[in-house]
Amino acid sequence: MTRSAILIFTFLCATCFGQKTLPFADSIRKSNHIPELCYAVVTGKSILEIGAIGRHSVDLPDTATLNDRFHIGSNTKAMTAFMIAKYIENGKLKWSAKFFDFFPEWKKNSRPEYYGINLEELLSHRARIQPFQGENDPEIPEFSGTKQEKREAFGKFVLTLEPVNNDSLHPFSYSNADYTLATLMLEKVTKMSWEQLVDKVYNKDLKLNVKISWPDNQSQKDTWGHSFENGKLTPLPSNTNFHLDYTEPAGDINIKMKDYVKFIQLNINGLEGQRNYLKSSTYKYLHQGIVGYSMGWYNIFENGKSLSVHSGTAGTYYSLVQIDRQNGIGFIIFCNSFNEETVSGVRLLMRKLKEIYDIY
Repeated sequence: MTRSAILIFTFLCATCFGQKTLPFADSIRKSNHIPELCYAVVTGKSILEIGAIGRHSVDLPDTATLNDRFHIGSNTKAMTAFMIAKYIENGKLKWSAKFFDFFPEWKKNSRPEYYGINLEELLSHRARIQPFQGENDPEIPEFSGTKQEKREAFGKFVLTLEPVNNDSLHPFSYSNADYTLATLMLEKVTKMSWEQLVDKVYNKDLKLNVKISWPDNQSQKDTWGHSFENGKLTPLPSNTNFHLDYTEPAGDINIKMKDYVKFIQLNINGLEGQRNYLKSSTYKYLHQGIVGYSMGWYNIFENGKSLSVHSGTAGTYYSLVQIDRQNGIGFIIFCNSFNEETVSGVRLLMRKLKEIYDIY
């Protein structure tokens, strides 16, 4: 099928099926007890479908809008890797840059197994760092100072811990701490904090209105994340402290769907050979540079297709994103709850969206 035929077919799919997806999505939302759900299907040039349904909280009458913000959890990793890639293009860093070349004074207190780790290994989870995903984590000391100073103290701490064992069957070990260490390298060469870099790249350069931590639901109407406690969803105010400051670069951004769509479109266009904020070759390396897990994206093959995939949660929101790299279509789902029902419902909706819009 030619490219023009694919675009025509995609448009017809959107025209014929777009109105059918919203009722299906709402039925999934209700049956899986998801307070609010927002989704989009996009190409590099257009939005094929976008919708927001439900309520900001199980305890509030506020209805969903496309201006609502969602915490995207570990989908932050792709955004951190994207920023690092920009400074690699600018010559400030290299994928092969070794961590201890930037922090030689840390070496004496770190385990020798880490002496050779480099930026690429950190971003692709091949540095054998302990995971720090909230379950069975080593006890973290209390750190003081600014967020950047706390990240540095956390980085020194994780490098004293025993490495994870990787092997041919498990070539990478997913770790939030990897992205803290990679970010420390970026902060070192730019002399800017991760927070300042997020503001520069995403807000000033790309105009995407990205914010850090939970969506603010105390001074304005916006989404509430929901934890699952005693068999029911419990809405949490945005001033709840989940202690994400040590691993913010791995999972602590919130954003509106309309702005996140633009980020995904940058990636789709880059994968299709266009240069925009990054070079096309850089996008391809971010997504496909390493099999299994590349730079902020799972790089997988499913039913003969090459996909970039990632999910994200910090326990109260859930996001799932997939890019069909062959057909240049992105699928995005955000919601403001997290439990088994949420994950099941989101996966069902993702499957339906791919059935409708994916081109086989």
